[in-house]
Amino acid sequence: MAAYVFDLPLPAVPVAGEATLYPVRRIFCVGRNYAGHAREMGSDPTREPPFYFTKPADALVAGGGTIPYPPGTTNLHHEVELVVALSKPVFRATAAEAAGAVFGHAVGLDLTRRDLQNQAKDKGRPWCLGKAFEFSAPISPIRRGSAPILAGEIVLTVNGEVRQHGDIADMIWPIPDVIAHLSQYYHLGLGDLIFTGTPEGVGPIIAGDTLVGRIAGVGELSVAITAAD
Repeated sequence: MAAYVFDLPLPAVPVAGEATLYPVRRIFCVGRNYAGHAREMGSDPTREPPFYFTKPADALVAGGGTIPYPPGTTNLHHEVELVVALSKPVFRATAAEAAGAVFGHAVGLDLTRRDLQNQAKDKGRPWCLGKAFEFSAPISPIRRGSAPILAGEIVLTVNGEVRQHGDIADMIWPIPDVIAHLSQYYHLGLGDLIFTGTPEGVGPIIAGDTLVGRIAGVGELSVAITAAD
């Protein structure tokens, strides 16, 4: 049997209250899934089909902590999100079928190099430089629970000041619909995380800032931004 050239650890996220890890193979992110955020980004929040971008699994910062301000940007933004982890294969599913594929939920941050994202938008290019970079996906431990979360307060503070505040019920596309729609294009399953969008109030952060995201019934995530590495 062939051996790997290098033995690389698989990215993983702790499961809250357990001595276990959830292995991560892919990270999908839903764009503009709250009407208020869609408006602040200059879009019409009609219920069009959702769209997605991805982040590499090694962008995860499991449990939060301290991360450096990323290179290549002068306009780093925060986006607090409910993250759903999947538990079993799901493909071309209905919303009801998709709801049965939930392993649990976590608090996530979709950190965004907004200047680079906007440059890509203006030129019709992919968002990779703006979204898919190291340390761009801090995440809290996953709270196990098979029922999709459909409502609950979501809030982000920066240095103790509330920046984002909303309710999961404000999603344009709730979790079962997102999973079902994404499953029309991918064979989803264990190891897949979906960042489900952010409420309005996104904005810039700088080195020295401390971010705390909280979602009712899910948990808390704390991240401190240090000087660029």
